Amino acid sequence: MVLSRGWSLFLVGVGVWTWVIWPRFGLAIWNDTRAWSGDAVGMGAPTGFLWIHALLIAASLAIGSTAGVLGVRGWRAARRLSRRVQPGGTEADDQRI
Repeated sequence: MVLSRGWSLFLVGVGVWTWVIWPRFGLAIWNDTRAWSGDAVGMGAPTGFLWIHALLIAASLAIGSTAGVLGVRGWRAARRLSRRVQPGGTEADDQRI
């Protein structure tokens, strides 16, 4: 299966969006007093609030990274496929990516 360039670009956008948004959210969670059992940020043991948000952030970054990589690979495959198409509209060979 070869993704269209539009869908590939969408997946790259998802990957970029993920890496723009989630690290900032992680910093906000880290600086939240609910993330620590002490009276101040970074004091005391991490709470469940911090751990569950860290897990959500890590999972989102992994999924976003995967989507971005698939988008880049899809874009490159679509570009290679368009180069192989002969002027008559037929492919130079039957090999798909």
